[in-house]
Amino acid sequence: MSYPGYPPSGGYPAFPGYPPTGQESVYPPAGQYSYPTVPGGYPPAGGGTYPAAPPSAGYPGAAGYPAPGGYPAPGGYPGAPQAGGMPPYPAAPTGPGFGMPPAGPGFGGYPQPPAQSYAGGGPAQIPVGYPGGQASSPVPSPPAAMVQCTQGTIQAAPNFDAGRDAEILRKAMKGFGTDEQAIINVVANRSNDQRQKIKEAFKTMYGKDLIKDLKSELSGNVEELILALFMPSTYYDAWSLRHAMKGAGTQERVLIEILCTRTNQEIREIVNCYKSEFGRDIEQDIRGDTSGHFERLLISMCQGNRDENQTVDYQKAQEDAQRLYQAGEGKLGTDESCFNMVLASRSFPQLKATAEAYSRIANRDLLSSIDREFSGNVERGLKTILQCALNRPAFFAERLYYSMKGAGTDDSTLIRIIVTRSEIDLVQIKQMFTQMYQKTLASMIASDTSGDYRRLLLAIVGQ
Repeated sequence: MSYPGYPPSGGYPAFPGYPPTGQESVYPPAGQYSYPTVPGGYPPAGGGTYPAAPPSAGYPGAAGYPAPGGYPAPGGYPGAPQAGGMPPYPAAPTGPGFGMPPAGPGFGGYPQPPAQSYAGGGPAQIPVGYPGGQASSPVPSPPAAMVQCTQGTIQAAPNFDAGRDAEILRKAMKGFGTDEQAIINVVANRSNDQRQKIKEAFKTMYGKDLIKDLKSELSGNVEELILALFMPSTYYDAWSLRHAMKGAGTQERVLIEILCTRTNQEIREIVNCYKSEFGRDIEQDIRGDTSGHFERLLISMCQGNRDENQTVDYQKAQEDAQRLYQAGEGKLGTDESCFNMVLASRSFPQLKATAEAYSRIANRDLLSSIDREFSGNVERGLKTILQCALNRPAFFAERLYYSMKGAGTDDSTLIRIIVTRSEIDLVQIKQMFTQMYQKTLASMIASDTSGDYRRLLLAIVGQ
């Protein structure tokens, strides 16, 4: 599969000594992409396209992605390129900031919910008493240098009236039967912040808890999806992590998906929310549920201390690439701590430059080397970080594809990604999904789900 514009026509500049002194670059250029003051206001209508890739940012051109036959088997993701050839992971659109949420209200303190109930298997049991109706407290906007042209499929509804929406939901659930379509029309067309205001208005107007009413009227996957949409974003991530570690067994892919892809600010808010809501220390839970190099990687992620300076230091990229080569392909055995140090601390654009330098040193792309040097969960964690540095929407597109591929559907993963990316970059994820798999995300959802669950997913994704 080919990805337009890669590799750049002139190839990669030679290291060391690139770029010439004084010509280091910052992506995106200061002031190029201003963030909207109004939720949902960026990019403009008809937007959703990426800025043109700068020549120095190109990742080499196309080859076999994704690996056939299911979520990458050990040793099978992706195939090693020919000497000097291309890394098979899709090249990222320009810029470092994928995954930054739109500037706007965050989620501060939450009231302590009652004891949680988590069941193994089947739809996740969403707690009844999670935060409801709390006024959001403002959080700082992301630095201008980290803002990227991303777009969610859900944007804040204009002329929003929380009381009117609360009344619609009350009528939909009152009496015999439930008007699921009326519920879908509201929740799929309101931002998360607006849904919090609807919960508050519902309790004010009717003296009842909206979440309890919804749980009594709904069931199965559509219940899990609607209740996830009503969770404040930070709380939903914290709840997902707690659910992944509570009880017998651990859902390591959930830990990787959340902790290895979020920004520093998001990580710190998740860690604080985990403590305030569940009365537990997330690091202690991770140590109790994981071990070895995978445990160390997740503990590193929990610090929320990744360098987020968007200026690329090409000399450091060359040095890190050489260090990684000597820690893996260039020696007998693997120095795992070296990989942990570089991938856990460097900024995403810096990691992208390091991957480009590595492919010139090793005649093999860095993803393939991680494949060869690691296995199991630590391999998946390291590759997730690198994939997000190269192309974050492609990582989530891949996760969505494998949640539906083959017999059965991993509904919790499907719900979690659709909900958490719906206001951030789901437009770009849809574009990458089509590019990578020659089918639309909506068509795969339609063929893999049914009923109100399918209707709500499609309403969120958009056609």
